Amino acid sequence: MLEVNLKCACETVKGKTSAISSKMGNRIICCCDDCQAFAQFLGQEEKMLDQYGGTDIFQIPVSFLKITEGKSEVACVRLSPKGMYRWYTKCCNTPIGNTFGAGGPFIGVIHNFMDNAQTRDVDLGKSKGHILSKFAKAPVPENLKGSSLSINIRIVAKILSWKLKGLNQPSEFFNHNGEPTCKPHVLDKKS
Repeated sequence: MLEVNLKCACETVKGKTSAISSKMGNRIICCCDDCQAFAQFLGQEEKMLDQYGGTDIFQIPVSFLKITEGKSEVACVRLSPKGMYRWYTKCCNTPIGNTFGAGGPFIGVIHNFMDNAQTRDVDLGKSKGHILSKFAKAPVPENLKGSSLSINIRIVAKILSWKLKGLNQPSEFFNHNGEPTCKPHVLDKKS
């Protein structure tokens, strides 16, 4: 198991993960329209999305991620009042990751925030595949698609396991009362 250093593009916000491995987390490429909308909101489509409109995400317990520098630069957006919390840095619009509410035990850390581009496949294992490819910007080849059923079962099993183990706390994103550490900006569907 290893720690992965985390940093935003301008290196104002830095952090690290606890010991992680490919077996411990879930690495997927998400092509959903919400991940694409998040990239667009940040003006980071070219850096976040692959040629199919997918975002490389590694899901880990939220308590395994620590912000060590620049916490005041962490911001949050929700694409709807009940949407996921999508965390990023105000300083340079680097995406950090996606979480459920305070009780949710996971964060989907976005590749742009990980400082392991050269060793990512070794560190985290290969992606389980592209999911939600119906939203892809171009047809995803069959050999790159993940089995939705097996990926979903793995994700649910991990989330339940992490919840039972209490890995939703401590969280860099929610305080002990379950409130977000910064007020999320909720996007108006018309904007």
